[in-house]
Amino acid sequence: MSTLLSDLQARVLTLRLNRPERANAFNAQLIRELQTAFTQAANDSQTRVILLTGAGRAFSAGQDIEEMRAGDDSLSYREHLQKTYNPLILQIRRIEKPVITALNGPCAGAALGIALACDLRVATPEAKLVVGFGGIALVPDSAVSLLLPVMIGLGRAQYYFMTNEPIFAEQALEWGLVNKLFAAADFEKETTAFATKFAAGPVGAFGLAKQAFNKAVLPNLEDVLNTEADLQEIAGKRDEHKEGVAAFLEKRKPKFN
Repeated sequence: MSTLLSDLQARVLTLRLNRPERANAFNAQLIRELQTAFTQAANDSQTRVILLTGAGRAFSAGQDIEEMRAGDDSLSYREHLQKTYNPLILQIRRIEKPVITALNGPCAGAALGIALACDLRVATPEAKLVVGFGGIALVPDSAVSLLLPVMIGLGRAQYYFMTNEPIFAEQALEWGLVNKLFAAADFEKETTAFATKFAAGPVGAFGLAKQAFNKAVLPNLEDVLNTEADLQEIAGKRDEHKEGVAAFLEKRKPKFN
């Protein structure tokens, strides 16, 4: 079964994360399918806007923890990031078409990085954003260490990383993390209409402006992604990460020493 659903209507390509039983957590298959979808969308003249959302009641819980194989010393977090999230983030920032995230529910961890890498974000009032990494003693990756401070400031970014508290939709709107809120009952209709409006716009100029924004605000994006991968490799080998993952899977509070 495909973990990613796609539908092209009125030149808007809707990509729907489709692991609702796992809160749309990313596994290897879903990441591969998403990378392939962005590659195809970049080369498809019929696609003018990409709309990314989730099936069910969550956008995405981030990386599937059970797939991380905690305690397996052969797992390289650096290699994992270099094959998965890092190229995906760069795809999103480099594709010269608007990419809009529709946050239909909670968004955490690597999924937060993917959402922040998109050009625009809309959400339901029930959505919440969680940095997530600190809860299992990892560092922010998927460009969260760059994109979150750029959008809300370093102090706030560090606070929400260290506390793991959620940023609720109304606060996210006030800070500019999301651009619009749409009621859950009308969410799909409103987000489709929102995306269709941009599909009728000067998409070529949007793409050139995206290059300018990248150069002005995110010129070190690739370097940051590489640094995140290096630091995650270190964090992933530490005992506190193993304890964090064990506590998460056992649904208890971690005991960090």
